[in-house]
Amino acid sequence: MHEQNMTNLKNHLNQIKLLAMDVDGVLTDGGLYYNENGEVFKKFNVKDGQGLKRLTQAGIEVAIISAHNSKATLHRAKNLGIRHTFIGVEDKLSTLKQLCHKLQLSLEQVAYIGDDLNDLPIMSIIGCPLTVADAMPENQAAAIYITKLGGGQGAVREICEILLATHRGEE
Repeated sequence: MHEQNMTNLKNHLNQIKLLAMDVDGVLTDGGLYYNENGEVFKKFNVKDGQGLKRLTQAGIEVAIISAHNSKATLHRAKNLGIRHTFIGVEDKLSTLKQLCHKLQLSLEQVAYIGDDLNDLPIMSIIGCPLTVADAMPENQAAAIYITKLGGGQGAVREICEILLATHRGEE
């Protein structure tokens, strides 16, 4: 990333109080594993989880907003101490707005990681739209930062580290 773009990203991240994200394709690689009983399994990245824990320890709110109604997502969020978890959400933007109202935050104070078309309404209105390396082209066009890594491959950790460094005032 060019130095000028990184400066732009850090200027946006400086005001962030909430990191919200999609799950499938962001916290996972987008793959779904089914067993013979039709149960769905997801693979989450441990490094992403550690990054999210570090954010919450630093006082930055974390939220998951997923269209997929997955118990695995609920379990993962609980294990990571994520208090704001919304699954089976059709209108992600409305859910985010309600959360911001509850937390007394403006949309400018939100960073959101989305990888697919249903994330674009949020990405077009918040302060810091982010996406993963293997996101849809429309999401990449809407983002101010595209991770080096793909969804489920440590992309969320990459963003967490940049966000933490920015809040600590590091270059």
